[in-house]
Amino acid sequence: MYFLLQEYLQHYYNLKNDHPSDRNRRSLPSFTSKVKDMQRFFGLRATGSLDAETLEVMRTPRCGVSDAEDYSHGSQVTRWTKNTLTYSVNKYTNDLPRNTVDYLIESAVNIWARACSLTFVRSRTQAADIMMEFSSYGHGDAFPFDGAGGTLAHAFGPGDGTGGDVHFDDSETWTTGPKGINLLQVAVHELGHSLGLRHSQNKESVMYPSYKSSHSTQSLLSQEDIAGISSLYGTKSSVPNNSARRYLNLLYSQWLLGFPLTMQNKCDPDLSFDAVATLGDATYFLKEKYLWIKQKNQSDVNEGPINHFWPKIESKIDAAFWVPRESTAYLIHGSMYWTVKGSIFKGKPKPISNFGIPEWVQEIDAAVHIAKTGRILFFIHDTYYSFNRKRGVMDARYPRNISDDFPGLNGTIDASVYKDGCYSNTSLKANATL
Repeated sequence: MYFLLQEYLQHYYNLKNDHPSDRNRRSLPSFTSKVKDMQRFFGLRATGSLDAETLEVMRTPRCGVSDAEDYSHGSQVTRWTKNTLTYSVNKYTNDLPRNTVDYLIESAVNIWARACSLTFVRSRTQAADIMMEFSSYGHGDAFPFDGAGGTLAHAFGPGDGTGGDVHFDDSETWTTGPKGINLLQVAVHELGHSLGLRHSQNKESVMYPSYKSSHSTQSLLSQEDIAGISSLYGTKSSVPNNSARRYLNLLYSQWLLGFPLTMQNKCDPDLSFDAVATLGDATYFLKEKYLWIKQKNQSDVNEGPINHFWPKIESKIDAAFWVPRESTAYLIHGSMYWTVKGSIFKGKPKPISNFGIPEWVQEIDAAVHIAKTGRILFFIHDTYYSFNRKRGVMDARYPRNISDDFPGLNGTIDASVYKDGCYSNTSLKANATL
């Protein structure tokens, strides 16, 4: 047991290995001091000896980054000096489909992006700022993995070369849920190191070094995590500059006065929306925190802030769909959705997992209700799910690849709408006529 403790302290608490043959090593003051450091870090009684609590912590799977120092090779760099970072998955695990790994990594990246001013762009090259891979045992750096259990992954702090890179131990069993090792949870933790954060002693922090299985991944970041990343990169401003602020004030005041503005650049080929849905006799176009309403058989378009029409909505809407038989709209943001009838909200927000969507899915790209079949299609990255509303279950053999069933659509779906007996998807760019 003491040999296990010695290895743990060498790896995570910088215990020097000057005399490997010294059998009385555990009696040395430096050894006892390191044991106490470890016990204090995890909130244990600082006895300096190997008790049951200490042994339990040592045996818990954890991040491979030291609690005493990070993997920066002595560099003093603590943050990236640019606000746009590229990332790429170089080597995959066989435990999960590639598109599932891609989606989970993208979700992990977006969790940090929503908490600070950074922008992340996926790269298909070998020259990304943050390179990720799944490897086993020795894999080309100075920190070999140890097989199943123990170290789950490690990451390097900001910098050139291996700076920012993330390595996952492929000897682990990577999963999307509470069984095995949840890839999303570990990826969020390791990306925190990639961005410059160190380990936290707070058990509620995603940067706590020991892995703890969670049945929910809806709010992985604690207030401490958000404060930490904001201190490095600042917060994401909802209104970027004074001119934009003046425009929003003008937009809002004209909406209240009943003089809707004409949609700007409505024929722009690069125009895209977060969601499009028919709600009753009107078609709603939603982008960021604003909406445009096109009433049937009317040429005018009303527009304004979303929260003027739905006061409870303070965020953008990722996807929306309308169920005619219920005269009810479903508005989705992140992993939650609202049920709205007219402008009246029915109950509190609910998890999208109610539709049979896996709990690891944190964001829906588009959704549409097909009145003829009673199905609801949910588009997620390059796949889609079909929910049988009549039976209340997800159809078998889903998810399926979008490109297999929608020829010509090879990218992410931004919005999908069902209208006049047909439904239409927009991929990457939406050519809209309002």
